[in-house]
Amino acid sequence: MDYLIAFLAGGGTCALVQILMDRTKLQPGHVMVLLVISGSVLSFLGLYGPWKEFAGAGATVPLLGFGHNLFDGVKTAVQEDGFLGIFKGGFTSSAVGICAALIFGYVASLLFKPKIKTAGEK
Repeated sequence: MDYLIAFLAGGGTCALVQILMDRTKLQPGHVMVLLVISGSVLSFLGLYGPWKEFAGAGATVPLLGFGHNLFDGVKTAVQEDGFLGIFKGGFTSSAVGICAALIFGYVASLLFKPKIKTAGEK
């Protein structure tokens, strides 16, 4: 049942984001930033924790979860280190995920030989 809930929660989030992209003129980069900020704001308001408990990976894997992770790291670091925690909390909480993304992206580029598309190419 956990898998089904995670699938429906994550898929629902992705479907809503796809509708947002199709119905507005927002670029993908803008939508990504909007999702990270939304995750942080929902965490600040205390709404993301219960959602994460219910949805599991369906809430933590999308970019909303990254925003929540950043906010949670900053909040913890500020409680431990005071003002300096604002600057180091986000790095500490998200370092493993960012490092993994860089490593897997590099390995994928070695395996699949990516090419830059030029205008008009499909």
